[in-house]
Amino acid sequence: MGDSKLTSVKVNEELFEEFKVLCVRTKFSLQKLVDRSIHLYLTDEDFRKKLHNHTNLSLSGSQA
Repeated sequence: MGDSKLTSVKVNEELFEEFKVLCVRTKFSLQKLVDRSIHLYLTDEDFRKKLHNHTNLSLSGSQA
């Protein structure tokens, strides 16, 4: 992969804890999620719109 940029962000603690558990089960990583999400954000208008409109960050009763 090309050059990488080190960044720091604060994330919702509850969401991140659930994400870490799922990552172990699925052998996925935050790095993969970020890289792929940025790529889709830049190249897929529907994905970008979905992210802009998604505001419910609750795990209980979450939207699909």
